This record gives sequence, structure tokens and C-alpha cells, in this order.
Amino acid sequence: MSATPSVFVSHGSPMHALQPGPAGEAWKALGRRLGRPRAILIASAHWETDAPMLTGASKPQTIHDFYNFPEPLYRLRYPAPGAPQLAQRAQALLREAGFGASIDGTRGLDHGAWAPLLYAYPEADVPVVQISVQPALGPRHHFNLGRALRPLVDEEVLLIGSGHLTHNLRDWARGQGAPAPYAREFQDWVKQKLEEGDIDSLVDYRSQSPHGVRAHPTDEHFLPFFFALGAAPEQARPERVYDAIDAGVLAMDAYVFN
Repeated sequence: MSATPSVFVSHGSPMHALQPGPAGEAWKALGRRLGRPRAILIASAHWETDAPMLTGASKPQTIHDFYNFPEPLYRLRYPAPGAPQLAQRAQALLREAGFGASIDGTRGLDHGAWAPLLYAYPEADVPVVQISVQPALGPRHHFNLGRALRPLVDEEVLLIGSGHLTHNLRDWARGQGAPAPYAREFQDWVKQKLEEGDIDSLVDYRSQSPHGVRAHPTDEHFLPFFFALGAAPEQARPERVYDAIDAGVLAMDAYVFN
């Protein structure tokens, strides 16, 4: 059986869950392309911890971790089952690789996880485990985190990183119109380095890339990218399956590493 690819998605504003637009169509297409995995393990930028944590609930709740949005958004639910055994398997793999990892038996799925899954797997019938990010530990840590969980891709588990290719909310608040040149340049640089297999430059993006610090004033939304990159099967080729910029500055790129 061939390995399941790993995936990175930019999850957009919470409003994408209600008004998905082209991003939602891309997520639907991704679900059709990938087929139904045995389970999903997803890293979301919206769960930050000091050390890796995994959701262990058998029925994870839908977390509405945002404020001042339209009321219908808070009525959305993504009632996918959890996968406590997968959480335990992932914890064991992480511990074997030297990571201190624990399981949270009560936490649900935040919008970084459920918003894209709402369209990729709308039946909510694939079990989901979420894993946290550790912003203090940087890109290399998250690449290694994904690599430690790479054996799961041979077990029909889809590993997803859900964040953003660029994420500058200060620029977003200024109400950009046309795509900002720096966002385009950062998109292009990431794509080029992926195609070159230059992992070291990507990991050191804050100093190696054009506008890296402006693209990510803080890098929690880029860390799931490195998780997905580390989780990619051996000899995987990066394929950008969606390319757009919302509000001029929020790059919505999605990649499949197959």
C-alpha cells in the first residue's frame, strides 16, 4: 500500500467556515483527491503549548475560538469522532524520538482544524486527533515533530498542518486591496525552496527569505507547514494545489507532499 501524503493548508479567517469561497472548493477537491484515510492527525496553529500535546477525547467538541463574528458561525459543528488509540500511538512515537508528549482527554478541535475539514471531509466520519504547536521551539522542532510521526503515513493516517503561508494581522487590519508584493515574493520563495529541497533555508526563513519577518511577525501560523513537511513520505514531491492571497496579505497556499 502506498503511503498517504502529508498536507499543509492555510485555514483562512474563521469566516471561511461559513463563506468558504474558492478556498472551500480547494478543500473539497483535496478531500476528493486524497480519499478517505483511516484517521487524521492535524496540527493547528491555534493550540499552543510548551510541549507537544494530543487530543484524546473519543468525541471531541467543536471549539469556537474566536470573537465578534456572525452568530451563525457559532452554530457550526464538526462532530467527527476522536481516535484515542491513535493519540496513544502518536504519543509513543514522539516519546521514542525524544519528545515529551502528553494527551489531553478533554480538549476539542479548534477552527484551525475543523474549518478546512468541514469541506474536505464534510461527512465528519473520519476520526480526528489534533496536535499542538510549540511557538517557543521554532521551525526545526516542528519539522522533527512531523518526521517522528512519519510512520503513521504508512498506516493510512493523513497528517495535516493547518496554519498560513503568510500571517500578518496588522497588515490585514489596514485593509489591503491588491496582493501585497511582499506576500507574493514570500510565496514564490517558499515554492522555489521546496522544489529545490532546501529544507535548511526554509527552516531559517526568518533570515533567509525575502520579508520573512513581515510575512510572519510571530511564526505560530507557519509552524504547521514544517510539521507537514517533516511528515512527508520519503522522496515526496511538493505540489501546490491552491494559490491565493486574501485581503492582500494573507497567503492561502495549500501543498500536498506526495
